[in-house]
Amino acid sequence: MFIRVVLALALSAPPVVTPDRADPGPCRVPVPAGTACGFLEVPERRDSPGRTIQVAYAVRHSLAPDRRPDPVVFMGGASAIPLMEELAGMFPERDVVAVDQRGGGASRPAVACPETAQALLGRLRVPPSDVGAAAVRCRDRLAAQGVDLRGYRTGEIVADVVALRGLLGYDAWNLVGAGHAARVMAAVAAADPAGTRSVVLEPPPEAPGVVPARPGDAYERAVARLNARPASVTALDPLLGREFAARVSGYDLTALLGAAPRDAGTPALMNALAEGRDELLRPLVERLGEELAGRASGPYHAVRCQDAPPPAGSPLFTVSGDKAVCDAWNLPRAPEPVTLASTAPRAPVHVLPAAFPGDTCARRAAAAFVAGLRPAGPCPEARPVELHVTAAPYAIARTPWLAAPFGIFALACLIQLVTAALKGRALPAYGGLAGVAFAGLTGQSVYELAKEHGGALTVGVPAITEWYAWLAVVSAALTVAAFLHNREWPQTTAAAISGVFLIWWFTWFL
Repeated sequence: MFIRVVLALALSAPPVVTPDRADPGPCRVPVPAGTACGFLEVPERRDSPGRTIQVAYAVRHSLAPDRRPDPVVFMGGASAIPLMEELAGMFPERDVVAVDQRGGGASRPAVACPETAQALLGRLRVPPSDVGAAAVRCRDRLAAQGVDLRGYRTGEIVADVVALRGLLGYDAWNLVGAGHAARVMAAVAAADPAGTRSVVLEPPPEAPGVVPARPGDAYERAVARLNARPASVTALDPLLGREFAARVSGYDLTALLGAAPRDAGTPALMNALAEGRDELLRPLVERLGEELAGRASGPYHAVRCQDAPPPAGSPLFTVSGDKAVCDAWNLPRAPEPVTLASTAPRAPVHVLPAAFPGDTCARRAAAAFVAGLRPAGPCPEARPVELHVTAAPYAIARTPWLAAPFGIFALACLIQLVTAALKGRALPAYGGLAGVAFAGLTGQSVYELAKEHGGALTVGVPAITEWYAWLAVVSAALTVAAFLHNREWPQTTAAAISGVFLIWWFTWFL
């Protein structure tokens, strides 16, 4: 619902914004103390001056006694300002500047293109959506608002960042770019060497949607199985707010995995998919849907089509969909397309080993490099975790009330333990104790997994929970035995709750 409201507001934004440059003022999103937001007014096309647009930015001024003169400026995806709180915590001794790309985030006008986002996800429908037709509708709507998509390319974004340094009056700063913004920041360093102290990059994959695999491994088997017999998966469309039936082939799986971060749960996921556990495809489909819905599709595709057009003939629906958008928009190729290989920054450059700012090791590495211009130690390799494969944790994360049986069972066991102990009844007391132990150990193991490898919960729960389940069985057995000795309503209720819980646990959760 929130995403649809934001998109609706974006589509209703005034098409032409040409006021004087806004002075920094309050921000519209939660930000740390000492943060001000503003707009940099720039030409939409520097090669054809006339219409101007506004690039949103936020500045957190450091109050540290050992404040450093060179700030950190961050750009990642379309919107960076909402990450200001996290960024400020990483660099407390420096000013932090977050920049939203032109056309995205809080920048004006908002060049949103929900038509293409919906159509790209709709490529998994039967019949598949027409991405090209959706792109034409978006292009015509934006053109009617006065938007010139030729102004939304990497070269213009680079010039925006360089101009922002001049506006803010910093002599030099540290550039941090994540995802496709890594190309922007590398090019900024090359274009403005005197204003660049260091560069930290979390680059996008060179071949989006391609997952390396060894012949014969679980990934290969899963792809082959799904290509032979595509799966039908019910998933939520975040733009429409309703479920739809997605048809997922092996090539589609490759595209979905390309949009999902690899973590400690990936090996278990591949093995499960190879064995036919198609219910685990739902998190992958919905993760891509959320990414498409949250992406500023207009600027994304304008940059993609002009700077790095997708290849023809790809079997991946994400790549072929991008190609359909580029064919429909027919934008000219940028005179000097910007790629990571084409930039040669003179400042020290550090390439992060993991996703930034989401990964803890990547945050630590970025902070250490900016502080001392020396790479931090290597990140520990994520070791596969032993999982019991189940889709239940993901379903509970989306609909928390589904965990009600677990909560009711734990509460009933606690009450049984306390009341039986006070009355000196050993059998029900031990039954309650076993149930409380089960709930505590299971909850702790799931919490530890979520803290260390949150993505693994979309695949299953720690394998040790299978053994913890025997505590629940013992608890239920002792509770039923106590019921046979005492058939009063409290013990009857406890026995009934135990029985229902075991059915729920073994037939649905596990």
